[in-house]
Amino acid sequence: MDNIFVVACNKCFKTFDTTEEPELGEFSAIAEAQGKHITGTAKIDFLCNGVQTEKKLAGIVPEGTENVVVISCGLGVQTIAELENVPVFTATNSLNYTGHHGMALTQKTCGACAQCYLNVTGGICPIVDCSKSLINGQCGGAKNGKCEIDPKKDCAWEKIYQRLEKQGRTKEFLDQPVQLRDYSAVGVDQIKAYVTAARAKRYEGFYGGVHPTENKEYTEHLALQKFPEPDTVIIPLAMHIGAPANPVVQAGDAVKVGQLIGEQAGFISAPVHSSVSGTVIAVEPHTHPNKGPGVMSVVIKNDGKNTLHESVQPNKPLEELTPDEIVEIVKEKGIVGMGGATFPTYVKLKPGKPIDAVLINGSECEPYLTADHRVLLEFADDIVYGLRAMMKAVAAPEGVILIEDNKPDAIALMEEKVKPYDNIRVVAAKTQYPEGAEKMLIKKVMGRQVPSGKLPADVGCVVSNTSTAKAISDAIQKGLPLVERVVSVTGEYIKHPGNYIVKLGTNVQEIIDHCGGITGDDVVLKMGGPMMGAPIKDTNVPIIKGSNGIIAIAADHTEEKECIKCGRCMDVCPMELQPLEIYKLGQLGDAEGLLKLNVMDCFSCKCCEYICSSKIPLVSKINAAKGLVMPLLKKK
Repeated sequence: MDNIFVVACNKCFKTFDTTEEPELGEFSAIAEAQGKHITGTAKIDFLCNGVQTEKKLAGIVPEGTENVVVISCGLGVQTIAELENVPVFTATNSLNYTGHHGMALTQKTCGACAQCYLNVTGGICPIVDCSKSLINGQCGGAKNGKCEIDPKKDCAWEKIYQRLEKQGRTKEFLDQPVQLRDYSAVGVDQIKAYVTAARAKRYEGFYGGVHPTENKEYTEHLALQKFPEPDTVIIPLAMHIGAPANPVVQAGDAVKVGQLIGEQAGFISAPVHSSVSGTVIAVEPHTHPNKGPGVMSVVIKNDGKNTLHESVQPNKPLEELTPDEIVEIVKEKGIVGMGGATFPTYVKLKPGKPIDAVLINGSECEPYLTADHRVLLEFADDIVYGLRAMMKAVAAPEGVILIEDNKPDAIALMEEKVKPYDNIRVVAAKTQYPEGAEKMLIKKVMGRQVPSGKLPADVGCVVSNTSTAKAISDAIQKGLPLVERVVSVTGEYIKHPGNYIVKLGTNVQEIIDHCGGITGDDVVLKMGGPMMGAPIKDTNVPIIKGSNGIIAIAADHTEEKECIKCGRCMDVCPMELQPLEIYKLGQLGDAEGLLKLNVMDCFSCKCCEYICSSKIPLVSKINAAKGLVMPLLKKK
């Protein structure tokens, strides 16, 4: 054991710092004083997070390293022992001498027995992995490599022997004196039960995620209703990602439902159409629900007649349309992603790369919201039609509709609707937030990882929302542009919750009033769900293409406290990022460091913020950190 690489855990439950870990330097000095050669060292946060640790260790253990020594609790040692091909030893005795002990949600557990056996057993713990906690060898009862107590469990000692034999350490083990267990130490049962229960909710198709209380019961069983005709609509010309549309009408113009009022202003842009028939009152700046004041909008006085514009005509049957014609219809009718992102859909349908699957996101993983659930139940045929249209547009041989298992009625209905189509299937997925994010959905359904900085098309997929599929069906079969959408009005403080089909441009306050108003004083209104929804500071704003819900929930008065470095934010980040590191490097102004941490991959799902025991507003901190990185990206 002459050439040693030393890894120290930076420890959980400890204030963040960027200084050298004292144990790392002290151990290295002691080893060198005894004639050992230190081939390198590494200080890593949360060694027990195997996903992150594997990435950080990749390529940094030099060739010629004979052994790896780990300074951590037993969790970190077991993790490193599984990742590295050389013998791994612990330099501490279950608990490092500063007293920290990991509780990460991994497949490894540590009983904190304070008499660690991992050096003897090749990094596999006989206390927690062996059903009988035998410490001197197997009982002899294993059959076909499985434990006699639990046939589903591998025999820990057979695994230990296999690893020791692979490392050439069998004789070393057999020459060890008999081990004696100190049973006065706290047992592992309680810790193991907690970790096992928590882990059952992790790694279900994609890394991380959380399970917030769903609160769907307010509206999930309420059928869709047509919202009453608004007297006036205010339709922003920026209801999509990209350049705002240019107005093509002016005050005094008569308009009809589906008439173009704003033309597309660039490749990443979308046209805007009138949701009512009537007279244009003004084209002027108004407050936008997401962008704030000063967004150019078209104000229309509704005549209540709902007269359709002459351009609203059914197109040819889907079978007769070419892929280019489908894309052009989607483009002309102003279809955008209706799950909240509002990216122009026609751009997705021109990927320039081979696509082998179109995925429909019916997860609706945000708490409270039930708009997509009702669309699945009440417009199932339209969703299938829209999916088939997208499949034809991108020449995809397969279509998939993912629905979370908290919507069994929608799953059963959609399974019935897709029976005539051999190339379309329904996936019932275990409920997990943020399953609806397209990269998570692709990982869950297709088993494909979208690389950092890449798009779904780079792995052969197009992802679209259920309401978007329905809008595409309307555009083709009716010739109707995107002029209305389903909105859930819900939450503990909405007097009469409901699901409504609402004209774009309808005033939010009118909708709240129609639902009986707000019951309570200390209430927060959000456009969207509680996780990614935007606070509604002014209710005199319109419904736009991405408005899937209005929720009224209790205000949050928790106070931000100092980070205790529990590591939960790393456990739950679905993008496998390090929110704590990003937050701290942002405070230090380290743009280069932030870039290395892939800060731009964050899509603000708020899993980290939801789980944070210190109640740090991590998403706003990370968004500020993105601002530091933008100048570097522009240079590159």
